[in-house]
Amino acid sequence: MGFQETSCGENHPQPRRALVAYASRCGSTGSVAKAIADVLCGTGASVDVRLVENVKDLSPYQAVIVGSAIRRGNWLPEATAFVKRNQDTLSQLPIAYFVVCLTMKDDTPENRDKALAYLDPVRKGVPRIKPAAVGLFPGVLDFSKLSFVNQSVFKAKGVSEGDYRNLAAEKGWASNVGPALVAAQPRE
Repeated sequence: MGFQETSCGENHPQPRRALVAYASRCGSTGSVAKAIADVLCGTGASVDVRLVENVKDLSPYQAVIVGSAIRRGNWLPEATAFVKRNQDTLSQLPIAYFVVCLTMKDDTPENRDKALAYLDPVRKGVPRIKPAAVGLFPGVLDFSKLSFVNQSVFKAKGVSEGDYRNLAAEKGWASNVGPALVAAQPRE
């Protein structure tokens, strides 16, 4: 599992172009971003998947989806910085957010509320951006990719290593949200 940056749908006739930008520490958020992009490409969009720190220009895009892994109860700093830095443009485009966290390995109403709260700093820091949707997905816990301290924290909490991703949930969310997001007109 690496940090994925891909493009698809370039050959569609006059495609609407979307960006799926993400931040990750261990790579599973990139696989979620790619699954979302694959669904959007299947609807006729041209989609770029990029790490947030590699996105320099939003002008080619008609829609943006931003996602991040969670550390210490928040989106990764580079994801939040991306939204803040690009808020003028993002506030004019159809946008959605997604979260990848182990909290969602058990999809309960309580865990959904907890995972949604991880976005509070982004929502409060950039209140003019109103995402059309928020996706909440579980990720992967691979102790070999974590520092000793982080391994110890997870072990102390009794969290087991594993791949908890749910491709059906990722694609289902993208199928419900993506086509409307990509077809939406930019805000005035």
